[in-house]
Amino acid sequence: MTTANAPRRVPLTPGARRALAAAGRLFYQRGIHAVGVDLIAAEAGVTKKTLYDRFGSKEQIVVEYLADRDERWRAFLAPRLEDAPTPHDRLLAVFDASRDWMADHGSRGCSMVNAHAEIDDPAHPAYAIITGQKQWMLALFTDLVRALAPAEADSLGRTLMLLHEGALVAHGLDIFPGSLDHAREEARALLDNSRGGPTTR
Repeated sequence: MTTANAPRRVPLTPGARRALAAAGRLFYQRGIHAVGVDLIAAEAGVTKKTLYDRFGSKEQIVVEYLADRDERWRAFLAPRLEDAPTPHDRLLAVFDASRDWMADHGSRGCSMVNAHAEIDDPAHPAYAIITGQKQWMLALFTDLVRALAPAEADSLGRTLMLLHEGALVAHGLDIFPGSLDHAREEARALLDNSRGGPTTR
């Protein structure tokens, strides 16, 4: 996170990274409030004192967990956008990337949406990461649409964001199979009907 409102980050030693990996698994699978520092320490094979020495507080561990998920998602998405040959393909590549990310990292849906269900206080240091990640996704969709239909960029960007986020929630709740593929096809149809013209696939 590089925004002005980004929370403080801490440098991570190899041991702290192992602890963060354990915390991330636990937070994602069980929920943030359900997981205490004792359990994280036991899972990581370190003492509770070591955790506090490295992170200072459970809040900071949550900050690092969410920031790490966000950074890994952006790194996962970036080469797919770079490899997409057309603006249409770049927009659809976001849905493809989300589908593949969820297959490997998202059995319980979007970590940011899940975290917001537990952290809704803007004063919490992780809140800016949660909302900032979604603002970044909206800006991404809007910027990608602008290359196709400048006059419709804001409106279409918001609609694509809603399709994408709804698909993530449906996936996490296991409402029906293939939610991201379905959202991709709806996005493709939306783009076909926009001023940007038909998609290539």
